[in-house]
Amino acid sequence: PGGRARVPEMERCAGNGCSMEYSTVKDFFLKPRISQGRDGVSVFAKKKRISAVKTATSKVRSTMKKVPRKFFSYLQFQKALQFLQFQSRDAGGNIKQLRCITSGPAASATTSDLIEVFGKFYSRDDYTNITPKILSKVGKSLHNQRNHPLWLIKERIKKHFYTQYLNRNRNPMFSVYDNLSPVVTTAQNFDSLLIPVDHASRKKGDNFYLNQTNMLRAHTSAHQHDLIRAGLNAFLVVGDVYRRDEIDSSHYPVFHQMEGVRLFSKHELFANVQNGEELCIFEKGCRIPCKQERHTLEAVKLLEFDLKQTLKKVMIHLFGKGLEIRWVDCYFPFTHPSFEMEIKFQGEWMEVLGCGIMEQQLVDSAGAQGKIGYAFGLGLERIAMILYGIPDIRLFWSEDERFSKQFQVIDIDQKVTFQPLSKYPPLVNDISFWIPKEGYEENDFYDLVRNIGGDLVEKVNLIDQFTHPKTKKISHCYRVTYRHMERTLTQEEVCTIHRAIEKATVEKMGVEGRF
Repeated sequence: PGGRARVPEMERCAGNGCSMEYSTVKDFFLKPRISQGRDGVSVFAKKKRISAVKTATSKVRSTMKKVPRKFFSYLQFQKALQFLQFQSRDAGGNIKQLRCITSGPAASATTSDLIEVFGKFYSRDDYTNITPKILSKVGKSLHNQRNHPLWLIKERIKKHFYTQYLNRNRNPMFSVYDNLSPVVTTAQNFDSLLIPVDHASRKKGDNFYLNQTNMLRAHTSAHQHDLIRAGLNAFLVVGDVYRRDEIDSSHYPVFHQMEGVRLFSKHELFANVQNGEELCIFEKGCRIPCKQERHTLEAVKLLEFDLKQTLKKVMIHLFGKGLEIRWVDCYFPFTHPSFEMEIKFQGEWMEVLGCGIMEQQLVDSAGAQGKIGYAFGLGLERIAMILYGIPDIRLFWSEDERFSKQFQVIDIDQKVTFQPLSKYPPLVNDISFWIPKEGYEENDFYDLVRNIGGDLVEKVNLIDQFTHPKTKKISHCYRVTYRHMERTLTQEEVCTIHRAIEKATVEKMGVEGRF
């Protein structure tokens, strides 16, 4: 109790440079495969699947018993699993069933009361605000699609960590998890990160909730606690995250993050310090801007130096030598002190990541007492847009071959400069309405526009706000810019969409139209 469960398979994987996500044989068969969009489809199929799992698990166990431990490597173990998973043969519905029951969409709104994501059903309640448009994105896993620009960024960073950070056995120190389900509990997304109950980041207006206790993760940090408790000390998590936000060329409700965590023991942190055995990680002190009350100044300064050097090397690996970097102090609920990195690109300073020293309470609660660590998070889209010159975040979801062909490179480090597709003309329509006295959330309106207009909506701007001098009613006027990424839109098409937005705004948001 209170300790971390040791997962030998995970650690062996990390030691061999593999992306391992399954801690047990059962997990391997039961866990949804996000990158291939698989999920269960019926109670009958689930029963069949459980039967197949029992059969396959039994075979793996018997195989492991027959092979001496010292000769049975992780790679051999993985091959055995792959054989049982993919061998196509009649086995009373066993192995074949594992292949066929996982077809179909990753997520869907099955009835008015249930939402299905990866074969699991969630009951709707007053917190439910997820839309069919967002559900259609779940399971796409752009970061796992070979030669997608986000995949290229992920692979380049992964390669850097695999080659630059090795343990005593010359194996990669960091393990990578890029296929974890985006469905998390609110406890994982907020509580495990010490985010207060009344914190603004929990608002329905900023997140996509399946119900009051389950949601689509708002950050990859939601997996920190679980992975540390599993016994991991150095790992990267890559995945799609979901937030309700404004609509413009650099914001999209689904984007991709990479999370990094590294923990140090006293011996590891002070190993290269003269008389390091005399230094301590912890003390009973006071919280000040540069450290937590539990940490010694020596430990924090060493950790901060290691963190900043690590991230600086990552950026130089991506952008090349001569890159100008600066650090800005900031605040995150789960790190202290906290920093943002900005790089100077084409004459402008741009924020590319956030990081900091992990709150010791978070580390202790995950069972890693006696260790101190840092965490960082970066947006893959942000880096790809800067590095490749991609002007609009919607392009990452484009299925136009003119976009995808530009990233069909043999070497992931090959330089790519995006050649813009033909710029089709925009069409602009305004919408204005009186907002209700209570309950109006601007992000609700943005979400409604995105759900109806989809990726045809390039941006939405609030261009006027008016308060009636007598009634004190408040009016908002928004300018909606429509532009297709692959063809010219007609005014008739846009008018049809715009009228649908006007109608839905009145019906669903309780506003009074001024159309």
